[in-house]
Amino acid sequence: MHGPATSGWLMVALCAAAGAYCVLRMGSGVEEQRRAAGGEAVMGFGMAAMAVPAAALGPPGWVWPVYAAVFGAAALHALWAARSSAHHLHHAVGALAMVYMALAMTAAPAGHAGHAGGGGAGLPLLTGVLLLYFAGYVLVAGARLLPSGAVAAAGAGVRWGDRPELARVCRLAMGIAMLAMLLTM
Repeated sequence: MHGPATSGWLMVALCAAAGAYCVLRMGSGVEEQRRAAGGEAVMGFGMAAMAVPAAALGPPGWVWPVYAAVFGAAALHALWAARSSAHHLHHAVGALAMVYMALAMTAAPAGHAGHAGGGGAGLPLLTGVLLLYFAGYVLVAGARLLPSGAVAAAGAGVRWGDRPELARVCRLAMGIAMLAMLLTM
């Protein structure tokens, strides 16, 4: 990933924290939380791994096809799960965006990772479409965090894995991180 090392490490920390919280959500008593949490944990940890600044750890060339395969499998799983919940379509888009970025890194010449397909001709169409999608997703996810008038107080007995507002915060954080990763393409 291009950019200052500090922002790269902050993105690694943010995505890893979101992935860790999603692992915690996998033990939720709410079935829909458990279903979504696994895919979101894979995305969080995968985004953290891909966001490691290249100056700190230059990954070997074989890593990018592995990322593409892992996220391709995650996209297929999300598409299969979308039969029961439309939210999984977002997981599929996110996983396919990660496949796209991994393939771009695979095709990038050494020293120019992240600029594959651009060729100096401007923003590739797919990158632009993904940027628009995730910008819209971030705006909607952020709006869902705003109180709607009648805010129910969380009870003392509510487990961390069952807090829907924290799940929304994780989704928002990963959406913002996806935007940042796409901007570095």
